[in-house]
Amino acid sequence: MAHPKETRDTLRRAYVFSTLSLELAAIQCGVSFATAGRWKKEARENGDDWDVIRSANMLASGAPEDVARSILASLMTQFQVTLEKVNTADDIPAQERVTLLASLTDGYSKAIAASKKILLETSQLATSMETMKLFSTFIQEHYPQHLTAFVEVLEAFGPVLEKNYG
Repeated sequence: MAHPKETRDTLRRAYVFSTLSLELAAIQCGVSFATAGRWKKEARENGDDWDVIRSANMLASGAPEDVARSILASLMTQFQVTLEKVNTADDIPAQERVTLLASLTDGYSKAIAASKKILLETSQLATSMETMKLFSTFIQEHYPQHLTAFVEVLEAFGPVLEKNYG
């Protein structure tokens, strides 16, 4: 099905200036991911590199913290989409799935570690989450009779952490 030029332009703006992932921009514009990828590749071959423009726009858009937040948000979206695809793909052998998940986890950890250097709230959230994990392990090992209540309270407390640090 042929799409009007306006759809391609809308997709480009969503990807370049709204910093949506290509997959999310494609969904938003009602085109397949393959079509979006083809349009992006064709544009690059014709001298319109969407990634270069997107990067320049992010860097010019504000303070380093804003750029870091934008990049981190984009990476988190990509990690989530990729994780869902790996988890739901029936045609990926178990060993390959483990390798993909390990690689994804490594990339996620590196992105968070890098963002901590710029974004104080990321560091605070990571520290809070690590503290909750340590506290959970402590309760499990020393006060297992209270673990169920702790998990119940922790689940309710999660949104508070996200609101304050996320």
